[in-house]
Amino acid sequence: MSVAADAQPRASLSLTDTLAMVVGHVIGIGIFKAPSIVAGNSSGEAMFFGLWIAGGVISLIGALCYAELGSAYPSAGGEYFFLRRAYGGSLAFLFAWARMTMIQTGVVAAIAFVFGDYASQLLNLGSHGPALCAATAVVAVTALNIVGTYQSKTAQNILTFALALAILAIVCAGLAMGGATVAAPPPDATHVAIPGLAMIFVLLTYGGWNEAAYLTAEMQNLRRDIVRALVFGICIITVLYLLLNLAYFNTLGLEGMRNTRVVAADLMKLTLGNYGAVALSLIVMLSALSALNATIFTGARTNYALGRDFVIFGFMGRWSDRARTPVNGLLVQGGISLLLVLLASFTPDGFETMVAYTAPAFWLFFLLTGVSLFVLRRQPGANAGAYRVPLYPLLPLLFCAMCGYMLYSSVNYAMSLDPGSIGAMVGIGVLLAGLPMMWIARATQPRAA
Repeated sequence: MSVAADAQPRASLSLTDTLAMVVGHVIGIGIFKAPSIVAGNSSGEAMFFGLWIAGGVISLIGALCYAELGSAYPSAGGEYFFLRRAYGGSLAFLFAWARMTMIQTGVVAAIAFVFGDYASQLLNLGSHGPALCAATAVVAVTALNIVGTYQSKTAQNILTFALALAILAIVCAGLAMGGATVAAPPPDATHVAIPGLAMIFVLLTYGGWNEAAYLTAEMQNLRRDIVRALVFGICIITVLYLLLNLAYFNTLGLEGMRNTRVVAADLMKLTLGNYGAVALSLIVMLSALSALNATIFTGARTNYALGRDFVIFGFMGRWSDRARTPVNGLLVQGGISLLLVLLASFTPDGFETMVAYTAPAFWLFFLLTGVSLFVLRRQPGANAGAYRVPLYPLLPLLFCAMCGYMLYSSVNYAMSLDPGSIGAMVGIGVLLAGLPMMWIARATQPRAA
């Protein structure tokens, strides 16, 4: 495979490719788990559906902010490039370090664990079966991306389309059964609604649209497609989420949703009987593979940008001109993800541990990226005629406030969990380890002539 240090990303992604990446990133396993938690923290059906609509609106506001950043400063480094332009190399390095060792690789491991959990229900490989299936998924999808961008984006288009059809099939089944399918438990008079906690899980379920920032250097029509992909993508996702939640509600009722931890499984059992569990496992595995491919695709782009800027990581800053992908960046990402799968397999819940490991750092840098829009507005953009977010500065301020709230909430939630707190503390240690690494990286940089 030809890998040249001077090769550059090419504009090879169409609007359809980008849209599939956005939708595939967002529609993951969350929509099959979060609705019961959201229902449990809602006072009634109006609040329940209102929270999901609010999640779509908040995501759309953030997407408009990212559309401006991405169109003004197109780069395979995405948020890394925005942070470097706004705050300098030190903060950008810490972000790239966190994304390489925590954020993206932790998400890859978390998604892989969900795939492994459901795959092991269909193929029993013993007590270590979920971790083995998770590791196999990481290796297989990383290998697909190493083969080439064309192969990975084609797979993403197919997976996203199939996932959308599967969700619509669940919706049709749930709506066709009617509300009398299951007897709902009597209302709990002591039930207390906590909409703030519910919104944490709503926004986690909507998370991932920001990965479009890492595709800007490879988009064929940047200014037009970045806005369309984000806006159309979030609108599609919001509609699918509302329809799926309506199917849950129509079949189980709000009380029934509150009293289950596996809302999608209950719906499938009621609609398909004994075949429901198998059907649900296949759908969740499909969802996990879609999210895994999109996450691996964009994650390696930060490693590539880091390698271009720091000689100590220079081996990652090489772009394969034939495969049109950062091969070394993918290999590093895959290796760290496999290590996290191994470490998390020794905890009670690998998925929960990985969420706690990644969430605080993710929301910290998400907030800093939102603030960078105000800083970069004062600088001339790298791309003339870039998109401008409407209602500035109101919408960016709302986005930053949401990120700050989510940062606070994610830390509190992570530290409240016994297995999760272990992941959160390890994550803090890994982030702090980036400080001496930054000093070493700077010390090894060649001096300007």
